[in-house]
Amino acid sequence: MSLRWFEILRLGLVQAALGSVVVLVTSTLNRVMVVEYALPAMLPAVLVALHYLVQMIRPRFGYGSDMGGRRTPWIVGGMAVLAVGGVLCALATVLMRHNLGAAVALAIIGYTFVGLGVGAAGTSLLVLLAKQVHERRRAAAASIMWVLMIAGFAVTSATVGHFLDPFSPQRLIAVVAGAALIAFAVAVLAVWNVEKTTPGRTLGDAAVGSAAAAGGSFAASLRTVWADRQARAFTLFVFVSMLAYSAQELLLEPFFGLVFGYTLGQSAKVSGLWHSTVFVGMIGVGILCRGERRCGSLRAWTVGGCCASAVAIASLALVGAMGPEWPIKASAIKELVILLGVANGVFAVSAIGSMMELAHRNDSGGAGVRMGLWGAAQAVAFALGGILSSGTVDLIRYVSGSSLTAFSMVFGMQAILFCVAARFAARVASTPQRRSAANPTAVIA
Repeated sequence: MSLRWFEILRLGLVQAALGSVVVLVTSTLNRVMVVEYALPAMLPAVLVALHYLVQMIRPRFGYGSDMGGRRTPWIVGGMAVLAVGGVLCALATVLMRHNLGAAVALAIIGYTFVGLGVGAAGTSLLVLLAKQVHERRRAAAASIMWVLMIAGFAVTSATVGHFLDPFSPQRLIAVVAGAALIAFAVAVLAVWNVEKTTPGRTLGDAAVGSAAAAGGSFAASLRTVWADRQARAFTLFVFVSMLAYSAQELLLEPFFGLVFGYTLGQSAKVSGLWHSTVFVGMIGVGILCRGERRCGSLRAWTVGGCCASAVAIASLALVGAMGPEWPIKASAIKELVILLGVANGVFAVSAIGSMMELAHRNDSGGAGVRMGLWGAAQAVAFALGGILSSGTVDLIRYVSGSSLTAFSMVFGMQAILFCVAARFAARVASTPQRRSAANPTAVIA
């Protein structure tokens, strides 16, 4: 009982609603703390990292949805917790002007709620897609999820920016609360009656039975998943690739400003070019991998996207080292940024498609636990990526006195990480697992 395109689009609206609350917490409130309230930039950075680290509990949410057999309650419940967390974060931000200690304590609670809500709703949403989207539509479904999530970022940022001028604490709370309420309502309506079941059997029954056979506990189910070589290799792939991706995202604009001497407007244009070509890569994979005559396997696109990302990020550092007299530098920069964006979009969407394929294919430990494990790996990578890359650049700049040296070394490390990620992705079999009566969980890796 696979989902139709209209139903996939509806679930994409859930992802957009989720992203709309997250962008308020990680971007808008970040700016208010640093600019309007003149607080250290490290404070919002640590709070954002906290909401990622909290998502390490994603496998437990996945296990809970496996045992219950339905994903919709977890999506709705997670969105409710996320909306409450967003409002608490806004209240904490306003309180920071009057009582910093109490505000930070409230912010910790709020950002924890945000992490819990994203973990519960995001994990269950992807499992629902993995279980009920036909194999030929998974790549396109992954594209839809990513594109609508980013659309949620963009629409919310623009709308909230309009209503926040002129700024006031009361206006900030009202706007964030209104946006959170709208996001929750959109998610509830989007997911309403989408989840399909067959008479007398929910889609989670197989996972429940296997988990019970393994001992019925979360720890037993997690051990079963980790024992699967494909699941383990894919977890490492997600962590390493997202570590490289998140590090790169924070460094591109500073790199163009410090190394190439770009103005704020010029670096913003280059960043915009990168984001737009990421869209191109995402949509392109969704189209090329759709239907029976799809062009290549998802694994091949994932490996190729990682390798191309490594080439592009290393080449950018190399172009910077060639000096301003190199006559074709400007053209090379644009082409490399386009290559980087397309490659990032290709590997991101194909990886999500592979994630849904593996979760659907391997039910020995529960699809929810698998998806939760991969989501936790991504969250931890995002928490560490920005802090480690920025700190490493600052340290190398301080020791060497050269911005070029600092960015070149860090970009070189990211290129290596993308190559390692490609190696892990290549280890994940692209053909269905073979089962035997003697070992029903055996896979060919």
